[in-house]
Amino acid sequence: MDLNYAMRIYHEMNLPRECVVPYFLFIRLHLIKDSGFGHMKYKTDTNEETLRYYNTHADSFAQDTTEAKMTEIQDRFLAYLPPGSHILDLGCGTGRDSKLFRDRQYKVTALDGSPELCKIAKTITGQEILCMRYDEIQWVEAFEGIWACASLLHIESDQLPYIMKKAIDALKRGGIIYISFKYGDFEGIQNGRYYTNMTEEMLGDFLNLFPEMQALEQWVSDDVRPGRECEKWLNIICRKLRETI
Repeated sequence: MDLNYAMRIYHEMNLPRECVVPYFLFIRLHLIKDSGFGHMKYKTDTNEETLRYYNTHADSFAQDTTEAKMTEIQDRFLAYLPPGSHILDLGCGTGRDSKLFRDRQYKVTALDGSPELCKIAKTITGQEILCMRYDEIQWVEAFEGIWACASLLHIESDQLPYIMKKAIDALKRGGIIYISFKYGDFEGIQNGRYYTNMTEEMLGDFLNLFPEMQALEQWVSDDVRPGRECEKWLNIICRKLRETI
């Protein structure tokens, strides 16, 4: 598939307006797959803008999210993991989820790109937090579980395969990953942060890039923060196959 062919098909299909964004996301992802992930370089401009937001608003973000009740989703994720499993909290924010995992006797490695959030997370969890960007991940089959709650959504769509591949590499065979995105097809800067939202169709196209991953559960949930119940989230739990396809 090449871009000129994709554009010709687009004009011939005369897609309704609501389908345009999902179509071009699908094309972008498959162009990336065709050319491979290894050549990609992580773009830092929008990432730095998002990190500046979290560094500036770390305290208010902590007040808004630390007490949010994620127990139902956390339980669904943990149900797939053996007791004492090693979990990577990818984009741990305030450390809210890492603390729960630690309290339940799981081993946790937590990281975040915001130094200010890392300070808060260290206080909440009582453990050291790795201050690093997702593109700096170098682990290979190190974790039984990866928790990516409202974190990968800050990555541009054409960078997501690169970051997802790093996360998959860090996951042991048979391991479990949880990911959540805001529901919808918006992509861009909103309230000082970059967002890549997903619908079921867009997420399905994205996961098709990774045949070694098996979707176990997918569902839409309400935002658990008070006053934001009308906001929707797309959640998915996947397993890394024990045998490479």
